[in-house]
Amino acid sequence: MNNNEVTHPDDERAGLGALAAASVVVGAATGTIGVLFRFALERADAWRNAFVAWAHAGHDIAVVLVVLAAAAAAGLAGWLVARFAPMASGSGIPHVEAVLHGRLPPAPLVLIPIKFVGGVLAIGAGLALGREGPTVQMGASIAHAIGTMFRRNAVDCRVLLAAGAGAGLATAFNAPIAGAVFVLEELMRRFDTRTAVAALGASASAIAMARLLHGDLPDFHVPAQPFPGFEMAGAHLVLGALLGLLGAAYCRLILWTLDIADSLARPESVKHATVRAAAVGAAVGLIAWFAPDLAGGGDALTERALLGAGTVAGVIAMFALRFVMGPVSYAAGAPGGIFAPMLVLGAQTGLVFGRVCFDWFPGMAPAAGDTSTFAVVGMAAFFVAVVRAPVTGIVLVTEMTASFSLLLPMLIACFTAMIVPMLLRVPPIYDSLGERAARGPRSASGDPLR
Repeated sequence: MNNNEVTHPDDERAGLGALAAASVVVGAATGTIGVLFRFALERADAWRNAFVAWAHAGHDIAVVLVVLAAAAAAGLAGWLVARFAPMASGSGIPHVEAVLHGRLPPAPLVLIPIKFVGGVLAIGAGLALGREGPTVQMGASIAHAIGTMFRRNAVDCRVLLAAGAGAGLATAFNAPIAGAVFVLEELMRRFDTRTAVAALGASASAIAMARLLHGDLPDFHVPAQPFPGFEMAGAHLVLGALLGLLGAAYCRLILWTLDIADSLARPESVKHATVRAAAVGAAVGLIAWFAPDLAGGGDALTERALLGAGTVAGVIAMFALRFVMGPVSYAAGAPGGIFAPMLVLGAQTGLVFGRVCFDWFPGMAPAAGDTSTFAVVGMAAFFVAVVRAPVTGIVLVTEMTASFSLLLPMLIACFTAMIVPMLLRVPPIYDSLGERAARGPRSASGDPLR
């Protein structure tokens, strides 16, 4: 900020008004792109399920067609990223944070079509990736372009970029407050007036567009939950600690699978990046043949866990497969985030924990409600264990499930879910991914790749 801006409050207010106007435009554009992306993913999921059902109606050899189709879609996504926009790999949130901290330049606009098409191909192929990563990074790219068009200074462009990323998160999960909080807590990690104005303006206009085009219902339909009794605090503390351990293991597994993938194929090679993505796609295609519901982002699995569906053994088996499938899908290098897959794991853990508690302590049920309570709390706690952004996690899950009566249980569980990984010295996943990108890829043993 120059001296003229400091000494003339009227000029500063005028600049704030222009920033607010730009943030509204950013949010509207991001919301529109985000909803179109979501519609495309829903159609891709429907096509994948229909194709698998058609294949099952034919001969056993049809499994080859399913595997080849998934491999081709994922491989094409990997090729597009490696050939035209390498920064579109993965969720994109580490790249956005690197831009905000001045370590990397903003992504060019070519990222938007690559992220959009690549994300539809990868998630549509069945990779266990979330829609939020692409919408966050596309929102950031849109914001940078609009900030430049509005002739904002470097500081305001940076604020707009963060606001656009938050608008992307808001659009992905129909969670406007979580989008704004994500900007302040995770991306900027500070609170100031200009950032708050831009974040709120972008998230508000993004969610207005999203609800106009996609509807205003929460992402997950959960029966109304009574407030759990205070005597349940101990159970929620234990659930949080369990999810803290699982979250720490999940962070390590993501980094380990990335190192394994890089040691097997040079990440800078377009050919190797394509083959790596295709190989993961083939594996996911095989899973989709035997268990179609386990493929993709996992919203249906989260919904089932929230409704208490499935046996304990079945949910544990699905959890184990998805626990590995998420990091392996992320290591493919195709566009896609980790939020949605984390919500699946958190909800499933909460469901199993609730079932075990009710079996071992039948008298707990009147105070605890049903397993939906534990599943909702588990979603927030696992998110916090991995990302280490407690306010964002709690607000996000509350908005997605409309479970406002569970704020206190979520606070209790998120407390231990955050403490356990810190005691184990496991950094937040985006810090680790950012450091990994800065130092270059490593082998599984931790040695730099040459």
